[in-house]
Amino acid sequence: MKHQVVTANTKSAHLLSQGISAGGFIFVSGQVHAGSDMVLSQGTTADKVELIMKNIAEVLTAAGARLDDIVKVIIYVTDMALMPEINAVYPTYFQDSLPVREAVCVAALPLGASIEMSVIAVQN
Repeated sequence: MKHQVVTANTKSAHLLSQGISAGGFIFVSGQVHAGSDMVLSQGTTADKVELIMKNIAEVLTAAGARLDDIVKVIIYVTDMALMPEINAVYPTYFQDSLPVREAVCVAALPLGASIEMSVIAVQN
């Protein structure tokens, strides 16, 4: 059985689920560097990753999980040149072993974002 994960930090609930809990896993929809107001952060790459990870953590918390429960991350970027900056800060969000990861370069992302991340976590 699957259960929808919902937080107060969404304006896209009419389009998608923020997260779904099913089969012992939590699937978190892609998160861009925007707050609940859907305004993109125009800060540094590190600032953008921080906001994305905050958004992901909020969904995981609503499902009873934390960042260290993540087992897979997919990072979408509009420019692979962002990856060294992402790689510099990304590991700091995990205390345990790093999740498996994919990085995919795409032509465009929602809201004109430059970075999007989606994750799968285990539910304890």
